[in-house]
Amino acid sequence: MTTIPAFPTGTILGYPRIGRRRELKRAVEAFWAGKISAEELEAAAADLRAATRERLASLGLGRTDSSIPEAFSYYDQVLDAAVTVGAVPQRFARLVKDDGTIDLAGYFTIARGEGQDTPAEMTKWFDSNYHYLVPEIGPETDFHLASDRLIREVAEATASGYRTRPVIVGPVTFLLLSKPSVDAPEGFSPLDRLDDLLPVYAELLAALTAVGAEWVQLDEPGLVSESIEAPRDVVLAATASAYTSLGGAPVRPAIFVAAPYASLDDALPVLLETPVEAVGIDLVKGDLPSGITTDKVLVGGVIDGHNIWRGDLEGAFASLESLKGLSPHVAVSTSTSLFHVPHDVEDEPLLEEWLTNWLAFADQKVGQVATLAKGLIEGKAAIQSELDAATEALEARHAAAGVRDGAVRSRTAALTPEDFSRGDYAARLAAQDEALNLPFLPTTTIGSFPQTGDIRKTRAALVRGDISVEEYTEAMRAEIRRVVDLQEEIGLDVIVHGEPERNDMVQYFAENLDGFAVTQNGWVQSYGSRCTRPSILWGDVSRPAPITVEWSTYTQSLTSKPVKGMLTGPVTILAWSFVRDDQPLRETANQVALALRDEIADLEGSGIGIIQVDEPALRELLPLKTKDHADYLDWSVGSFRLATAGVEDRTQIHTHLCYSEFGVVIDAINRLDADVTSIEAARSKMEVVPDIKHSGFGRGIGPGVYDIHSPRVPSVEEISDLIEIALGSIPERQVWVNPDCGLKTRGYDETVQSLTNVLTATRAAREKAAAK
Repeated sequence: MTTIPAFPTGTILGYPRIGRRRELKRAVEAFWAGKISAEELEAAAADLRAATRERLASLGLGRTDSSIPEAFSYYDQVLDAAVTVGAVPQRFARLVKDDGTIDLAGYFTIARGEGQDTPAEMTKWFDSNYHYLVPEIGPETDFHLASDRLIREVAEATASGYRTRPVIVGPVTFLLLSKPSVDAPEGFSPLDRLDDLLPVYAELLAALTAVGAEWVQLDEPGLVSESIEAPRDVVLAATASAYTSLGGAPVRPAIFVAAPYASLDDALPVLLETPVEAVGIDLVKGDLPSGITTDKVLVGGVIDGHNIWRGDLEGAFASLESLKGLSPHVAVSTSTSLFHVPHDVEDEPLLEEWLTNWLAFADQKVGQVATLAKGLIEGKAAIQSELDAATEALEARHAAAGVRDGAVRSRTAALTPEDFSRGDYAARLAAQDEALNLPFLPTTTIGSFPQTGDIRKTRAALVRGDISVEEYTEAMRAEIRRVVDLQEEIGLDVIVHGEPERNDMVQYFAENLDGFAVTQNGWVQSYGSRCTRPSILWGDVSRPAPITVEWSTYTQSLTSKPVKGMLTGPVTILAWSFVRDDQPLRETANQVALALRDEIADLEGSGIGIIQVDEPALRELLPLKTKDHADYLDWSVGSFRLATAGVEDRTQIHTHLCYSEFGVVIDAINRLDADVTSIEAARSKMEVVPDIKHSGFGRGIGPGVYDIHSPRVPSVEEISDLIEIALGSIPERQVWVNPDCGLKTRGYDETVQSLTNVLTATRAAREKAAAK
C-alpha cells in the first residue's frame, strides 16, 4: 500500500459480544428453537453491533479512526475464521451451497452437531475459560473465500458513519489451533497448508478495503504460546512467510497483528521484519521488549483485558513511556479482547461501593484506554488526576478489612508436607472395594442434572423473598428425589443429587465462602451461547459453615447405592473467578483448598463415601511459557492434594477434567492422586486414551462416552465403540463409564435417552467381558 493511515492512539482488541443483558444468547437460542427466523436473528445481531459501536464511541473511542474493533461473532471467532476460508469438516460438506458458502443454520450445525455427525471438537482458548471450536484441516480442504459476513459487517458500520477495524484470527494461529482431518495422512500438519490459505486471506483483505476498512486486526496469540506442538522454528518461519506475503498484497488495509496472553519473545523481531504496520504487545502478562528499535506502531496492551481490577494506571502509563524508547509510534490498548470481562461495573447495584471502586469492567477499561491515549497525546500532566485516583483506589484496596485475615494466614503458614499426602493407593483400593462393592465398569454422572425453568424460578423466588427458606428447601428436595429415582430406574451405580440448588459450580461456593463477592449482571461468554458470571475473589478465603453436607446426606437417605458428594476444586475456583492480583496464586489456592478440606471432612463424617472434587481448569491455567510450568504444576497439584489428603483410605476421591489437551498435563493429573479421574473424551473420540496408556496411569479413569455439549443423543453403538476403545488401551479394572461433563445445560428428554443408551452399552460390555 502507498499511504499508511494513522493508527488510533487508543483502542481495544475486542468487546463483549453477548450483549449487556445477553441479548445475543437469547436470540441465538430462539433461532435454535425455531421461534425466530434467520432474518430475525440477523436483525437482532445488527442491532447489537450498532449499540456496541455507539457505546464505544460514547466511552471515548473514535467513530472514524479505526479504533473500534469489528469483532462480532454468533458463536466463536475460530469457527468464524474456518467458515470464512471454507474449512468445513467433510462430514458437513452437505451444508455447503453450490456457490461455496454456508448459511447460519449450517454454521450452527458445525458447532452443535446433527444426527450422527458430531460437532467440531471444543477446547480451551489459551489460558482462559473461553472454549473455541477446533478446525479440521487436511490436504483435501478446499480453501476459498466462503463467507462475506465480516465484509458485510464492516460495510454495515461504514454505512452508519463508522470506520471500524475488522478482526479475524490470523492465518498462523488458525492453522496452529487446527487438527488434522480424519483422512489426513500420517505426519500431516495443518500448518503445511499455509501457502494455500494465504491467498484467501489476501482476497479477504482486498474485499475489506473495498468496503472502507483502513486497518485490519489479525489475532495471532498462537505466536506467544510454547504449549503448541509445532516446533518453534517452524512457527517463526510460518510467521515470516505469512506476513511477508500478506504485507505484499497489492490491495489491503494496514495490518495490525495482535498477540495477546503473553510475550511475543522471538516472534516480535520476526514480525517487525515483515511489511505489517503495527504490532500489539501484551504488557500485562508479557514483558516489555528490549534490544529492538522500529518505526512500526507498537501497541502497548497495558490495560488488563483478562481481569476486572482497576489496576495501576500510573504504572501502565510508565510502560507506554518506555515503549517510546523502541518506536516513535506508540498506541495504547487492552492486553486482550474484553470479551473475557463483563460489560459495566455500573450494572452492579448490589456490590458494595468500596468494592466497585476497585473494579474496572469492559466499559471502565475502555475509559482507561481513552485516558491513557489522552496522556500520550497531551502529556502526563493532562491525566494526572485520573492516575492519582487509580493509585488511591489501589492503596485503599490493599488496606481494606478482609483482604488479609490473620487466622487464615496463620493456618497456611503452618502447613507441612504431610498435609499434602494420602496413604498408599493399593491399601486405599482394597478399603474402597470393601466399602463400596461396585460392579465392573461402574457407571455414574459428573454431578449436575438438567436445570429446568422451574428450578431457576424457585431459586429466583427465594432471592426475591417470595417463598420461605423452608419452601425452597422442600422444592429442592423434591427435585433431588426425582433425580435419585431417575438414576435408580436407569441403573446408574453411583448416585448424585443433581445440584438443583447450585446456580453455578463456582458461584455457589463463592456465595458460601468468606473473601468472595458475586455479581448480578457480570456475564461473560464461555462458549457459544453459554455464559457464566465469574465471582470476585477479593480477600483471604475461609469457610464459615458447611456448604453441601445437608444436600448430600439427604440424598444418601433416599438410596442404598453410594452417593457422590460434589465439590469444585481450588484451581477451578480460581480459574473461573476474577482472582485478586496482589499475592501469588499459590497462596490463594491453598486458602481455598483448606476451606474445601474442611467441607470434605464434614462430608466424610456424615457418611458420604465418595467425594468428587472437580478440576476442569487444571490444564486451562497452565502458563503459556515453558519456564513457568513447573512452579504452576507444583502449586496447582499441591492445592488439590491439600484439599483431599485428609480423608480415610475407604473414602474414594474423584476428580473431573474437561475440554483440554490432557497429554500436556497427564503427569500432573497422575500426581493429583485421586482414586478416580473422569475426563472429556467423547467429542474427540477417545483421543486421550493413548496418552493414558503410555503414561502408565494406574488408578480409576472414566473417559467420557457422552458429549453433553451437543444436543444430539449418542446411539448405543456409538457409545459401545467408545467403551471398546477405552477397554482396548486401559486395564479393565480401572475403567469407569460416565458422560463428558455435567448435564446442567441439557434437557431431560435427551438426558434420559442418552443415559439409557450409556447403560445399555455398558451392560453389553459387561456381558462381553464376562463371556471371555
